[in-house]
Amino acid sequence: MISLRGKQKRYLRASAHDMRPLFSIGKQGLTQNWLDQLEDAINKRELFKVNILANSDVEVESLKEFIEENTDIQVVQTIGHTLVLFGESADKENRHYSVAVQKI
Repeated sequence: MISLRGKQKRYLRASAHDMRPLFSIGKQGLTQNWLDQLEDAINKRELFKVNILANSDVEVESLKEFIEENTDIQVVQTIGHTLVLFGESADKENRHYSVAVQKI
């Protein structure tokens, strides 16, 4: 896991600004299957947003802790019920953001 500094987080937040949430959390809450899907998406994209739906019982802080404790994915920013997530891809050809972050 890459330890992010301020400038690196700023770059990731700016890159994620125009993105729409890729995942949503609803009534089913936090499951291992959902976490596996997150990790697959990180290996393909490295940076995306997750949205907590209004009908969900999950709180933002508990989601943030759940993701960071169980994966190598980092929460870059929290905006209301939306989280910006970043993680280094296991596939070298998919490492776009992590290469740029390391250069900053």
